[in-house]
Amino acid sequence: MNGTELHFSAGHLAEAAAQPAIFNANLGPERLVEIALTLAATPVISTNFRPGAIALLHMVTRQLPAIPVIWVDTGFNTPATYRYVESVQKQFGLNLKVFTPRGQHKSISGGSRSFPRPSDPEFEEFVESVKLEPFRRAFKELRPDVWLTGVRRDQTEFRRNLDIVSAGPNGTHKVAPILHWGAQDVESYITRHRLPQEFDYFDPTKPEDHLECGLQLVS
Repeated sequence: MNGTELHFSAGHLAEAAAQPAIFNANLGPERLVEIALTLAATPVISTNFRPGAIALLHMVTRQLPAIPVIWVDTGFNTPATYRYVESVQKQFGLNLKVFTPRGQHKSISGGSRSFPRPSDPEFEEFVESVKLEPFRRAFKELRPDVWLTGVRRDQTEFRRNLDIVSAGPNGTHKVAPILHWGAQDVESYITRHRLPQEFDYFDPTKPEDHLECGLQLVS
């Protein structure tokens, strides 16, 4: 390990997180990933395969190829996104764990069904059904101790107040290695590593980028 020396065994991330120098943003995302993976006993990473998501996914899986990759497939993704997921999974050998809404056994491409808007009274129930419940189920089944997530402070008002390490679902620790990155930092990483992207992406639970779908609030 370079830089900060670690004196904690796997699974002791909580103890390490209490020391600010351990998860200092100045260390850089790749170093933060390395530290988190060193301290984790059963880490996972989540992704939605939206534009830019490949950066953290690549950063993490190149260090730990077998890490479980949680993808909540709402069923509303575009055909292009499904093709992209299949291609990325093959290219990087992802240990992909797909979770879908209960009762839904086959993905439904975006636009083939109607869905409520944020102003509709049933919108919260819809988000719970297609995204939050499958996400909670993923954590109950995989039982991780560390969750690596690609959230950034510049994305929403809620995320602006997050720390690199915070409490996650089911007693996990949520680690956000690129929390302090901007969109240009992400694009630079993708360009440097020549990573594939797909821009025909759709998320019915976040029709506008500044909205928070609630995934980061799951406990």
